[in-house]
Amino acid sequence: MTSYNTAVLPNGLRIIHTPSPTSVVYCGYAFDVGTRDERPGEHGFAHFVEHMLFKGTEKRRSWHILNRMENVGGDLNAFTDKEETIVYSAFLKKDFVRALELLTDIVFRSTFPQHEIEKERGVILEEIECYEDNPAELIFDDFEDILFRHHALGHNILGSPRYVKCFDSALAKRIAGRYYHPVNAVLFVYGNINFDRIVRWAERFTADVPRGEANNGRQVPSPCVGGRVEMKRNTHQNHVMVGCAGYSASDRRRIGLYLLNNILGGPGMNSRLNLALREHSGLVYNVESNITNYTDTGVFKIYFGVDAHDVERCLELTLGELHRLCEHPLSTYNLHAAKKQLMGQVGVASDNFENAAIGMAKTYLHYGTYEGAEALFRRIEALTSSELWDIANELFIPNNLTTLIYR
Repeated sequence: MTSYNTAVLPNGLRIIHTPSPTSVVYCGYAFDVGTRDERPGEHGFAHFVEHMLFKGTEKRRSWHILNRMENVGGDLNAFTDKEETIVYSAFLKKDFVRALELLTDIVFRSTFPQHEIEKERGVILEEIECYEDNPAELIFDDFEDILFRHHALGHNILGSPRYVKCFDSALAKRIAGRYYHPVNAVLFVYGNINFDRIVRWAERFTADVPRGEANNGRQVPSPCVGGRVEMKRNTHQNHVMVGCAGYSASDRRRIGLYLLNNILGGPGMNSRLNLALREHSGLVYNVESNITNYTDTGVFKIYFGVDAHDVERCLELTLGELHRLCEHPLSTYNLHAAKKQLMGQVGVASDNFENAAIGMAKTYLHYGTYEGAEALFRRIEALTSSELWDIANELFIPNNLTTLIYR
């Protein structure tokens, strides 16, 4: 069992810490706010606010923020997802107080100066154009937008130029005031730091920050079931995505789907879809499947890019592999081999301390607990062939699948 420490400050800030054997520490704030929390007319504003956290506080200008950690060789970073925003730093143990003070300053005391917004607006508009030039990424968001019937959970993270052009300092302050509170956040530390010291400095740096209110306003989307959509994108290849709604991050069946996904189109070159579409047929360069678990729903999807003349053949092969999992339960040998492969991949991935720190933060933010790779190993080991067969026959039937094609 992974060893970790937790505490809750009087202002509602939750703290989680896991020791690690290296001299590098990963520390940051995870906020329970993402693109699904944007209100009508705010598309892309969660991401814009995250950018603006680095542009000035009550006592620092953007130049001072950027150099505060870089001057000691540390990294300062942030990203916005559909359900959370993470602001974090990686640094040597001796610079812990410097990092925590800076992180606390930018997440709770940013001023969102208008002149910095005008500059950053151009940066984000360029980011949107770059994103729209990459159909292999764009199709993931378009697919979720269709699957969730244009619910905010399906919106892309960057937003649209129409709304980005309307963003200003007053709106940034309103959005930050709505969500950037201690009670809506987790402070996470992954490293060789004394836990009492973490709590003591966190109390000191957040003593004057109001508690605020937790984010409790989310509505569960109603996914669409089945259908085929084609979009004109003027790409050299056709890009195709097939999938359906999956399981939430708290649903025990997600582990079985995790294993089935790895069998079908995981990172291994021996995945069934890679063998069928690439190795045996020579039709695609890349085919993959993946799952996304949200707090109240999930998504399973298969993606490939292919010549326009071969779209229907690739779809036939893809549906054939899904049908095979529905018709033929895994043998004892194949189940054991699939478990062995997945646990090896999980073990390798968990050795990345940055990913482990962020995963810990997200899990504790949404579920108030953290188990680590060991618990996942046990759940994978416990899976049975009949459980996997039931999942396949619930999700992979043709009438349940949605298909999106970029022509």
